[in-house]
Amino acid sequence: MSDKNIIDCCQQWVLKVIVGLNFCPFAKPVVDAGGVAYNVINERSLDQCLMALSDEFKSLAADDSLETSLLIYPIGFESFDDYLDLVEVADALLLDEGYEGVFQLATFHPDYCFEGQEQDDAANFTNRSPYPMLHILREASVEKALERVANPD
Repeated sequence: MSDKNIIDCCQQWVLKVIVGLNFCPFAKPVVDAGGVAYNVINERSLDQCLMALSDEFKSLAADDSLETSLLIYPIGFESFDDYLDLVEVADALLLDEGYEGVFQLATFHPDYCFEGQEQDDAANFTNRSPYPMLHILREASVEKALERVANPD
């Protein structure tokens, strides 16, 4: 599948599921404003994937016009366990590069399963997506959005 088709699929998922089902009550204004970057990472190597993530941190840090970024991994992380390995090193990279307090990562995967939950538990579907993804969020924007929500938990 081409990168364009993958991005189109993910954009439709964001519109129909994340915004449409109100999984994230503050996503709609960002999506409507075109503030989401979609990037397909066609790498299997963990090092190459981390390099792409590092580049995206730098890009977002330098460009306030984009609010958030979805890094889409169509190959190499189909297994949820392999994806969790990526998440672990991605979180470490965020800290190592000094972006703690600037960005945070949200995680999405077709087979997402919260620790301690059964695979078919409805709670897992909030983080299920067409492809494995890392979502980079600006921490200040998340905090501001949470201030507007009565009970963010």
